[in-house]
Amino acid sequence: MAVFCCICLIATTGFSSIPAKHGRAYYESRGEVIWDVPTDEKVIALTFDDGPNPKTTPKILDLLKKYDAKATFFVIGFRMDRFPDIVKREVAEGHEIANHTNDHVYFKRSVGQDTIDEQLRIANRKIKELAGQTSPWFRPPGGFYNDKVISAAKRHGQTVVLWSWNQDTRDWSSPGVRKIVDKVLRNAQNGNIVLLHDHVSGSRTQTVKALEIILPELKKRGYRMVTVSELMKYRRPAKANGHQDTAAAQPPSLPDYAFPSFK
Repeated sequence: MAVFCCICLIATTGFSSIPAKHGRAYYESRGEVIWDVPTDEKVIALTFDDGPNPKTTPKILDLLKKYDAKATFFVIGFRMDRFPDIVKREVAEGHEIANHTNDHVYFKRSVGQDTIDEQLRIANRKIKELAGQTSPWFRPPGGFYNDKVISAAKRHGQTVVLWSWNQDTRDWSSPGVRKIVDKVLRNAQNGNIVLLHDHVSGSRTQTVKALEIILPELKKRGYRMVTVSELMKYRRPAKANGHQDTAAAQPPSLPDYAFPSFK
């Protein structure tokens, strides 16, 4: 009887302890989650998660500087504590610092609202203190999101940023330099948000080696690599019905590009 009454209560009031999980169209139409940015400009946002890392992040910064590229670094709070000078360098060289939680917590449905808020709050405070920036962007580790996560981000004045469906390089799994390069270059389109990592456990070279190929090739094709904030400035106005066009469903055919030999 008690179970029946509980079910009736949820059905009649709409209350449930399980946070709602809507599809992409729902969140995108409300401007609460960004996957990519519809634009006619040849701009792409490179994003790097999980850093800073004392070995790979400086090498990535060197490459970005070499090819006049800007990026958004979704940093982990406790790693900022360990490597503050790298974060300061990112800021000094014109890159954007964004929130990726303090402890890289996966916000699965069982995670409470207090934990989510605390993770955002602590990381935001560290970004402000160390980088002198107030980040408008938050990326939940693993891409886990639901209404609780969206609400927490909004309370902290942030929008959730994920990545283009065709630009998940999976470099965290060390798939090989060729696969990382192919993922980005085969699918490069205006308004892409590319997911990369400047901290990968057990591998410190694949992402860097891939960028040595990706950056000059994208520049050769006429793309500018910009921060997420810069990318948003080129957003195509919404249609009369209020909906935005999403990125093209089919990637372009693979152009020719030189692939150097490496192990």
